Amino acid sequence: MTDPGLDHLVYAVPDLLLGVADFAERTGVTPAVGGRHPGGTANYLVGFGETSYLEIVGPDPEADPGPRRSFFDLETVTEPRLITWAVRSADLDKSVREAREQGYDPGDIEPLSRRTPDGTLLEWRLTRRDDPEPVQPVPFLIDWGDTARPAGLPRLGLSAFGAVHPEPAALRRDLAALGVELDVTEGPEILLRAVLDTPLGPVTLA
Repeated sequence: MTDPGLDHLVYAVPDLLLGVADFAERTGVTPAVGGRHPGGTANYLVGFGETSYLEIVGPDPEADPGPRRSFFDLETVTEPRLITWAVRSADLDKSVREAREQGYDPGDIEPLSRRTPDGTLLEWRLTRRDDPEPVQPVPFLIDWGDTARPAGLPRLGLSAFGAVHPEPAALRRDLAALGVELDVTEGPEILLRAVLDTPLGPVTLA
């Protein structure tokens, strides 16, 4: 993956605390608490560098039980998996307009937010596209505006990131409409795959 606009990868887990513990055991890196989202989800974070990171997201263990309004449809997640990724845009409205002109609709722009452990409210905007597939190989676009991006995170390396898709040419066309490059190989089902460089050696997330 060569696009410099990579913002973050999204690794969804059905049980957040168990998922984080398993990740720490596999990688030797303990993720940092990210925060809580409206709608009943929460996240932990690991940095890849100054400008990109991995988000581990799942049901908020401190939220009241009941229906959750999840941006990532976590209700369908039964085992940990990479479900999507994000690229940065300095002008989200322009990026959406240009992508539509190229034949790909990234979806509507929506505001989101979360509370950090110290109570700080972080706010940003991103694109949301209705798609029934559980894994989204075309990234959503994100604009942090004046909000400070996550910093001071524990780190590991991202040595490879790519997608598997039954129709690679179609996927590449959609990626090109966003100005994004990604390693794409042909396969029977849609997958995202990342190889992490960790203190315990290479670890693959898919």
